[in-house]
Amino acid sequence: MIFLFLLIWISNLSFYGQNSENSSFESLRLVYDKYEKNDNKALPFVQKLISKAKKENNLSELVHGYQDAVYFEKNKFLKLKYADSTIVAAIKSKDNNLITSAYLGKGIIYYSNFRKYTPALNEYLKAFTYVKNSENKYLHYKVIYHLGVVKSYLGYYDEALIHFKDCIHFFEAQLKSDLHPNEVFNYKKGYLNSIHQANVIYRSLKLHKKSDSLIALGLKQSINQKDFILEYNYFLKSKGVSLFYNHQYKEALPYFSESLNGLKKADDFVWVSVNYFFQGKSLLYLNKKELAIKKFEKIDSIFNKHQFILPELRNNYEILINIYKKENNVDKQVYYMKQLLKADSVISKDFVYLAPKIHKEYDAKSLYESKTELEERIHIRNLLVMIFIVISLAFLALYVIRYRREIHIQTQYKSLEKKYLEALNNLETSSTSEKETILPKTSELENQRKLGLSKEIELEILKKLEAFENSKGFTKKGINLNLLASKFETNAYYLSWVINENKKMNFNRYLIELRINYITNLLFSDKKYLNYTVDALAEECGIASRQNFSALFYEMNGIRPKDFINQRKQELENS
Repeated sequence: MIFLFLLIWISNLSFYGQNSENSSFESLRLVYDKYEKNDNKALPFVQKLISKAKKENNLSELVHGYQDAVYFEKNKFLKLKYADSTIVAAIKSKDNNLITSAYLGKGIIYYSNFRKYTPALNEYLKAFTYVKNSENKYLHYKVIYHLGVVKSYLGYYDEALIHFKDCIHFFEAQLKSDLHPNEVFNYKKGYLNSIHQANVIYRSLKLHKKSDSLIALGLKQSINQKDFILEYNYFLKSKGVSLFYNHQYKEALPYFSESLNGLKKADDFVWVSVNYFFQGKSLLYLNKKELAIKKFEKIDSIFNKHQFILPELRNNYEILINIYKKENNVDKQVYYMKQLLKADSVISKDFVYLAPKIHKEYDAKSLYESKTELEERIHIRNLLVMIFIVISLAFLALYVIRYRREIHIQTQYKSLEKKYLEALNNLETSSTSEKETILPKTSELENQRKLGLSKEIELEILKKLEAFENSKGFTKKGINLNLLASKFETNAYYLSWVINENKKMNFNRYLIELRINYITNLLFSDKKYLNYTVDALAEECGIASRQNFSALFYEMNGIRPKDFINQRKQELENS
């Protein structure tokens, strides 16, 4: 999309008229001239030229040297450092042409390597202030070209097209004159890139015949030319896009495949994204959905890495969202909805700054884009995503709670069942052996004496308690300590003491455990009770209220009566 001319073009303005002492600079440059753009192997030779220029205080050659370093350096951050050095040297030279080229070079790096349009535009503006009154037409049209690129990106196609047409006419006319090989390279580079940019605009304006005509011209002018491999790949890519719009999807794919490596090698991630986009759409039309998705996902990876996306590639996310909506893949839908919102935000941010500023500086009018609709759409989509996430989390939480509750119920039920079976086994064992009379300990006897309670009375009360338990006397409502003591013909103090000492609990707890254990055993042993209501079960064991029974059952068994019944029924059905 952006061409970085070999920045030795400035030397064409002054180099050929200089005396023979500069021939050594030309010799040094010829050593690394064979290397391709972004090839770091050239840098040691470039550094020799820079060192020589510094030593001789040759500011013109120092600027050229730094510009060459920008061209061959692969790392974009180091490119920027070399660009800053270029500006410093150019300002010291007080040569407007050198200063213009230095600022323009830095703007190109921001634009093509970083896709930072605000800093790029600022550098272009600085360059423009130095070239306005320059007689250097080449430099003038180079600035015009980059203004066209920015306007094209913003969507001001008519204005940008005028710039590119002017550039095409200028570069084409210059190529017909007698030129040095370096000048031929620069003018043809500008010519081919201007043709490519004009072709892109014609396609955007749906003027496909004009676009196709320029593509054919570009391919013819760049094929089999080593110096213009990148430009040739641009036109191959454009040919693929043209075939796509003519519904020749199968025929378009080889052009995308052939051009892709060249675009990747140039690290032109913008046109690589466009390439993947049209490959993906072609494959989608050819019913190769899985292959298409892989292409669309590559665009997302590029976007995540560079935080930049062309407006026309926004549709990439709409396609992915629709694909995963049909597949009911909620996670993918949410992810690509978020990515679409992010893409909208990036696009909106670039337009907000660039559109008003470029028109104010160059068209003498302010043009302010309204972004209300876009912001509203972003807000709605963000809201939808948030609602979706909240609902999903709520459902997930409910599911987890329900799952954990079921596991708890099953665990508690199994524990109760084990206790029931053990108690049943103990009961059978004890029925075949004599019961052992447990004599009170020495400390208990001392307590008995204090209460006036003899050993014989304690044993009698214990027998009566046993009879009380066997007769299910605890199932009667309204029973309390005083009533039971009266029935046993003893006093409440004696009865309370015997229960505390022998049962290790107070009277109320003793009564609760008898009742809950009783009803639990009934539920295990007789399935008719599984059809009882909670009220009926409470009535059966002598507990007055449904709520009190349910709470006590849960307290003792760790499971609600209804849940216990459901588990027991399920177990009986499966057995």
